[in-house]
Amino acid sequence: MTDGQNRMERGRVERYRNLELLARQVVEGFIVGLHKSPFHGFSVEFSEHRLYNSGESTKHIDWKLYGRTDKLFVKTFEEETNLRCQIVIDTSRSMYYPLERHNNIDHPNKITFATYAAAVLVEMLHRQRDAFGLALVSDSIDLQTPLHSRTVHQNYVYGQLEKLLSPMAIDTLPPQSTHIAEPLHQLAEQLHRRSLVVLFTDALFDDAEQERLFDAVRHLRHCKHEVILFHLLDKQHEIDLRFENRPHLFVDMESGRQLKLSPSAVAEKYADAMKKRMNGIKQRAIQHNVDYVEVDVGQGFDQVLQPYLYKRVKML
Repeated sequence: MTDGQNRMERGRVERYRNLELLARQVVEGFIVGLHKSPFHGFSVEFSEHRLYNSGESTKHIDWKLYGRTDKLFVKTFEEETNLRCQIVIDTSRSMYYPLERHNNIDHPNKITFATYAAAVLVEMLHRQRDAFGLALVSDSIDLQTPLHSRTVHQNYVYGQLEKLLSPMAIDTLPPQSTHIAEPLHQLAEQLHRRSLVVLFTDALFDDAEQERLFDAVRHLRHCKHEVILFHLLDKQHEIDLRFENRPHLFVDMESGRQLKLSPSAVAEKYADAMKKRMNGIKQRAIQHNVDYVEVDVGQGFDQVLQPYLYKRVKML
């Protein structure tokens, strides 16, 4: 291996470790917060134990823990799982907006936020001994991992997520509009019944594609899957149009269409149109019994963890 290759590999490993480290820190901080909130008592305290159920074998009871707590807990193992969660990330070109904030954890673009948010969910799922898998979708299923709860699988998923943070991921994107509905239809059929599907997307589709998206969501629900739709937006730019007050050239990242205008001249009408659009998506989600969560990528990961935890508690 050349010196240049060695440097590239060291850089890759460093990014991977940063991804894993941040995921752990976010989850640990969130759990501490739960203990000071109405969430106290949810099953995140014990990562290697669960409460003993009357009538089951006493073979795996942790008697030492019983001596300390006067409660019966059973040791859990890697193959035990309570829930199956398929994390799905929309990797279309619009998710990479703004390009200059790619892999900037302090000011992330949408794909960076989705990548780190997925890593945070993986950490939480792993701690709860839930099975998890990752799917990356564009016009097709570009990646689909199996669903496991093992540590080796967690590391593999982290490695796949880390690839999304590479600049090369942008260069290889196709220069056309992306349609994620068909991959979601495929996942609906392939997943184990009653899985939790967590979808990260900016939902920047035309009306026809939006209709196809919710047709796929309806398919997921028909197959008994629970769905959380995390609608990712860069609120500063995509809602508030907070740009310098001068003419700008706006380029559609998927179609390549260009439009030159001054943001201040259209900001009010644009904001009204976006709010109407987002309300429409939210109402469609509610109609299909889908948990809709509006996410500003400029904010923290509690936006993701708290809705996930609510959903998990309802499912179990």
